[in-house]
Amino acid sequence: MCGIAGFQNFQNKSSDEIVGIAQKMGDAIAHRGPDNYGFWKDNIDSIAFIHRRLSILDLSTAGNQPMHSPSQRYVISYNGEIYNHLEIRQSLEKEFSDIKWLGQSDTETIIIAIELWGIMKSLKVFSGMFAIAVWDKKHKKLFLARDRSGEKPLYYGFQDRVFLFASEIKALKAHPSFSAKINRDALKIFMEQGFIPAPFSIFEGIYKLLPGKVLILNFQLYGKEGFETCEDYWSFENIINKGKKDQFEGSIENAEDELDYLLNRTISSQMISDVPLGAFLSGGIDSSLIVSLMQNNSMQPINTFTIGFSEGKYNEADHAKEIAEYLGTNHNEHYVTASEALDVIPLLPKLYDEPFADSSQIPTYLVSKLAKQFVSVSLSGDAGDELFGGYNRHIYSQKWGSALDSTPSSIKQFSASILDLFKPEHLNKFESTISKKIISGIGVNNLSNLFEKISRGLKARDSIALYESFITNWPKDSNLVLEANSSDLNLFSGDGFTLTEMMMINDFLSYLPNDILVKVDRAAMGLSLETRVPFLNEDIISFAYSLPISMKVNNGQGKLILKNLLSRYIPNKLFQRPKQGFAVPIEHWLRGPLIDWAESLLDKSKLDSQGFLDSSAIIQKWDQHKLGKKNWQIDLWNVLMFQAWLEDE
Repeated sequence: MCGIAGFQNFQNKSSDEIVGIAQKMGDAIAHRGPDNYGFWKDNIDSIAFIHRRLSILDLSTAGNQPMHSPSQRYVISYNGEIYNHLEIRQSLEKEFSDIKWLGQSDTETIIIAIELWGIMKSLKVFSGMFAIAVWDKKHKKLFLARDRSGEKPLYYGFQDRVFLFASEIKALKAHPSFSAKINRDALKIFMEQGFIPAPFSIFEGIYKLLPGKVLILNFQLYGKEGFETCEDYWSFENIINKGKKDQFEGSIENAEDELDYLLNRTISSQMISDVPLGAFLSGGIDSSLIVSLMQNNSMQPINTFTIGFSEGKYNEADHAKEIAEYLGTNHNEHYVTASEALDVIPLLPKLYDEPFADSSQIPTYLVSKLAKQFVSVSLSGDAGDELFGGYNRHIYSQKWGSALDSTPSSIKQFSASILDLFKPEHLNKFESTISKKIISGIGVNNLSNLFEKISRGLKARDSIALYESFITNWPKDSNLVLEANSSDLNLFSGDGFTLTEMMMINDFLSYLPNDILVKVDRAAMGLSLETRVPFLNEDIISFAYSLPISMKVNNGQGKLILKNLLSRYIPNKLFQRPKQGFAVPIEHWLRGPLIDWAESLLDKSKLDSQGFLDSSAIIQKWDQHKLGKKNWQIDLWNVLMFQAWLEDE
């Protein structure tokens, strides 16, 4: 796991200037690779590669980068892990008998595979997470590739005719040609979603490479048609269409057996490391299953990590501890004080580079900080929700999707208008008289939020609009961002898929790579901790989409097959409870210890002078939230994270 960066076009700079620029770019992402700095430049082709190494496999200098292929034709700077690299070596040795390996790193496997097989064939064979930059000296081509699911980040773009790329924007900003002009259209999407999806970034002219793609720049054709192309080496749409056509036909017990085999095989390969390794354990279904299988594949107690909160509504540490004790792991937990959690907030703008507003970024950073004290690699249970139907919207859509489709639009609109009559303060008063367990059991923060979401859903004109109503915070028509154009999300709406399946597919395509994986990568790598996600093995993805929806979401519960499989390893009583999520009490903090910080960032004169946001809409929600009339924590956190980021720029 590492950090990469580079640029093409030296703009008549001296050798010392080029070296200095590269050093600054590398220093900006030193946290991603504190073990070694590497630099290579080619004055003839005016291209430079930078690498920061976090040593995980082959700790010797034989794994340092940038690395050349044996013929010297290719140069690579790479971030990630290729879990099947030893199998790839065996395949290469069978086909090419004269290979002379210099070390045991997966980087060497990658660059030799590319030299002997070509880049497209090699990418299709690589199993892992990666962001790869390869320069072909012979044909003057630059290849940038990103893994299938988007675990590893890769930004790129032209700034003043200089082509830049890097793992994080902060490395791009270290180049003197970088222009930090905010993309208002991307900002509008951020306010709606809480993240900026690929291919957009917060800056004009800078993009994120989409998962499963390779960008090819032919500098022999610079300025001509065909200079830049972007190709799929892996197609998620092909996977879901194939899964729909060739559905798994066995029983759910057969499916559990197959998933058990795939997960054990995957986890075994992902436990290979030359440094200490462990796992995040929240106490939920996904992380508990990963930890159970890790312990199943280990002769020694594995390391597990959990953080807890004193507020019971947000705490799962007790559940995690019970599971760890049952499995016999070497468990480490830390109860976070409010002041510790609040101390993380000033770090967030630099940590995430772009505005990012998933408030679980705070506990994610804290559990990564705990893990880093003991290990350099940690496995997680991310992607279980997206692949196997774990979100409340998946359950609700299966329950009510058919009824919504068959209900006349006039009735839905009338029902929505009735719901809109209920005032938030009345709902809050009613909520205080009933059990909090009832509220949490239906998966909402409060009744006001629930009524609003139902109302939005009833007003939706089609299934895509219904999905957007679930995932959107500030409405698309709010005009919150000044001088911004509306940008439609590139959502999947294929024929032959149920509403629930369509939602799960879009969660995998957008929410997972642009929110969940970003959250974990930046938090962990900010502390030089590598994370691995077993559920994102390509065979498991393909298998998940071959399963009928009834094996995932059924009878009012999600992740059915995961729960059944987990019951083979730990007793049901240890995990059968409502989904809790990795949350923090932002709602209450904004009315308490964070109120002065928020007041400063939401000052009307400041908002107006900056000229990005409509201050009146924000102040209205802020006043309602402070008075407890309505819980606007998500909408306000989006604004606050942008404001905090903007002040840090």
